[in-house]
Formats: sequence, C-alpha cells, structure tokens
Amino acid sequence: MKVRIGFGLGVRTTLNDASFGDVVDTLEGLGFDSLWLSERLGGEAPDPVAALAYAAGRTEQLKLGTSVVVLPGRNPVVLAKELATVDRLSGGRLLPAFGLGAADPHEQQAFGVSRGERAPWFDEVLPLLRRLWTEESVDHHGPRFHYEGLRVLPKPLQQPPDVWLGGYAPSELRRVGRLGDGWLPSFVTPDDAAAGRATIEQVAAEHGRAIDPEHFGVLVPYATGAVPEAMAAALARRRPGVDLADIVPVGLDGLAALIERFVAAGTSKFVALPLTEPEATLTDHLEALAAAVLPLQQVLSR
Repeated sequence: MKVRIGFGLGVRTTLNDASFGDVVDTLEGLGFDSLWLSERLGGEAPDPVAALAYAAGRTEQLKLGTSVVVLPGRNPVVLAKELATVDRLSGGRLLPAFGLGAADPHEQQAFGVSRGERAPWFDEVLPLLRRLWTEESVDHHGPRFHYEGLRVLPKPLQQPPDVWLGGYAPSELRRVGRLGDGWLPSFVTPDDAAAGRATIEQVAAEHGRAIDPEHFGVLVPYATGAVPEAMAAALARRRPGVDLADIVPVGLDGLAALIERFVAAGTSKFVALPLTEPEATLTDHLEALAAAVLPLQQVLSR
C-alpha cells in the first residue's frame, strides 16, 4: 500500500484571509500529499471550491480535496463545470468528496433541501455528475432534473475524477459500495475501518463494482492538548462505549501511533485534522506535524 497523509482544515476553521496562502505554500513545501477543505455555509470556513482553485494556482504537487461538498441543493451542471475547471487548471489534482450535508436547521435552510429529501437528491446527482464529466452529451429524466443533449465543457483532466464518500452508518456504507470510488470516514476506530471496508467491498461486488484497495482512507481528528470537555462529551454521545483515544488521539505522537494502527487494519490514505487550535502558529505547527507523521509515508509504504 502507498500510505499518503494530507491535512484538513475542517468546518471550524477561521482561515479565510490572505494567510491561507501561507498555509498552502507550507503544505506544498513540506511534502504533504493533499489539502482538504470542508463546507459550512453558516460558518467562517472558506468555500471549498473557490479556496481550492486559489490553492491550485499556488502549487504544483499538492492534491486538492473537498471534505465535503454538499450535493443536495446544488445544480449538478454548474457544479460539474466548476469542478472540471479546477481539475484541469490543477493538472488533474482534484479529489472530490461529496456528502449529504449537516443535519442542521441552518444548513438545511441555506441549501433549501429538507432532511428527508437529501439522500434521494444525492443518489440522483452523483451518477449524473459522472455522466456530465465523461459523456459528449447527456439525456437525463429524473425526479429533480431533466436534460436533453446537455454538454459540460471542458471535461476534467481525470476521466473521471475518483469520488470519495464518507460516513459509517449502514446506509452510508451501502452508498459507498453502490456509488463511491473511495471511502473517507471520520471519528472511526481501526476496527471500524476494517469492518466498514468489508461491508463496502461486499456491496460493491453485489452491484458489479470494485473499489480500488488503495482508496480506503480515514479523516483523523486530533487534539494538540487535552480534548475540551464539551467536545469529549459530544463524542461520547456520538460514539458511546468507544475509547476516546481510538478516535481522537492527543498529541502528534498519539496521532502517528493511531495512523500506524489504521495501516495495519488496511487503510492507506489519511487526512489529519486538528480539533483544537495549535499553540504555535499554524505554519509552525505544520512543520512539527510533518516531522511526526510524514516519515510514515515512506516507512509504511514499503
């Protein structure tokens, strides 16, 4: 397996000014595999598509991931055009990951899609995106969208880009098996990752599909100090009975050790995401993070 480690900013980030460019430059210079940006319309996190386009123009190697772009509520043709453009301008470095969106009244209001409508919308749009990226013209007549002879140009450089999906609930695992090219869950243990992979591969086989064995990853939240009490309590409610250290390691040594356990469970792609603000500047923190985890890319890939 080729172990690769990227960095994510998450929905709580306030990095939405010119200093974002310094972080992008640092990630590229240190040799991180990828940068992942999340979407939250009601938060201060930058728009992932716009910010990754900015990052593409400053870099040559860094892959550009969305963790995630919300599909329900979006015009699939406009989104296909935007993402194809970023993929072409970056030389084929786009890593699109899509989701249903947060079960949050503010976010649902902003996207204009009720909670019960999110999954059917997603299931219609994701296959449609792939068709818009690969077919010369598209005829589509679904519950929400109707197109005849529709074209999206330019096509992405990757034909098509691999689509990553997250989630660990049974319905989410089945969706990855039916529709995804890769799996990137969060707040899971190494045992969860192994069990989820088995389910995904089984569902994929039932649908005449196969997931590349290199396309099983984990977004690993970590704390730079003690996990705040409110956050620990929320995680305990989300994952009752699970040891907090198995889903949120504390410190960079703890993060590196947990990544090694995930690799032993068959996972090879990682996004490290700080849950708490580093005491140092973010660029200084990235240097320490690189020293702790990037050697694993060489050691564990052998």
